[in-house]
Amino acid sequence: MAEPEIDYAAVFQALPGAVALLTPQLIYVDANDAFLRTVGLTREQVIGNYLPDDFRDDPDAPVATLTAKVQASLIRAAATGESDTMALRHTEVENPERPGARTDRYWTQTNIPVLGPDGRVTLLLHRVEEVTELIRAREVALSLQKAMLPAARPVGRHRAAVRYRPAAAALNVAGDWYDLIDLPGDRMAVAVGDVVGHGLPAAGVMGQLRSALSAACLVLEGPARALEVLGLYARTVDGAENTTVATVFVDWDTHTLTYSSAGHLPPALTRTDGTVEFLDRATDPPLAARPRHAPQPQAAVAFREGDVLVLYTDGLIERRREDIDVGLARLADSLSRHHADDCESLADAMLGDLLPPGEATDDTALVIVRL
Repeated sequence: MAEPEIDYAAVFQALPGAVALLTPQLIYVDANDAFLRTVGLTREQVIGNYLPDDFRDDPDAPVATLTAKVQASLIRAAATGESDTMALRHTEVENPERPGARTDRYWTQTNIPVLGPDGRVTLLLHRVEEVTELIRAREVALSLQKAMLPAARPVGRHRAAVRYRPAAAALNVAGDWYDLIDLPGDRMAVAVGDVVGHGLPAAGVMGQLRSALSAACLVLEGPARALEVLGLYARTVDGAENTTVATVFVDWDTHTLTYSSAGHLPPALTRTDGTVEFLDRATDPPLAARPRHAPQPQAAVAFREGDVLVLYTDGLIERRREDIDVGLARLADSLSRHHADDCESLADAMLGDLLPPGEATDDTALVIVRL
């Protein structure tokens, strides 16, 4: 059977987004109708022109500044051979439903290199996509998530700091959460978790699991039993499967940390001399990942006054194309250098050291307790 002949020019015009093709020298060679409508120019004004000349007659116009940023992104894509996504663009336009009123609109722009047979960049695909509805949904999810996470506060007489940083470069919030729970006696439970998925569904699952774990910690002896019950509950909640959670019970009477993890990154215990120990001797698969329920492992370690306990989610240390051990080593180095700081200063220093420059692509939760 003969393969059908494909009219790629027609496909290009029919693409649902606004796209243009440029040479590595930033000369427009093609643009679909959606792109022309988006930029408000005719085909004759675009094709064959040099990108920076778009606003040469008004170099102080706001869109001229945007064009300079597009140019820089295209040059990066041409130089590296990798896609380059620009920062989210925000504009205000007149609201067609309310004359005289203005409304917010948001856009993403991505520049994608097209490689020739020799592996060199021959063209650059510039894509513009309106994401206003996604941003509005993200704002709702962030508000819900913020409402369900506990406010920063001391637990009993003990000092603690918490941080939550949504991913600035992502359009959907994730399901990261943290909790600090007062227990009977001079004890505390500390937990962090990460729900698979994004947006409102993940935020809703996060709220259910956080509440269930808080209740389990209050009535059950030890983090393993609490995570066992949470794992059973997760099997009944759509979207809760494969959630990762780490839970630590802190007992100041016995100076003992008892911990258990369901697939989560290991908590870090920093000694007063700056030595960092990862609590990784009680790790099981994520919640509801096993085909059958099984007992959760648990381990304990002694601590001394002045030690620091740190729980976190993967946004703090994981990077694309990087081994997880590199991120853990980076975390240990930051803790060793700043462990003597007060909790709030330590939290700020760790975020400064560990979050990637520019806009983070994953949410981050961080809990620090001075023992």
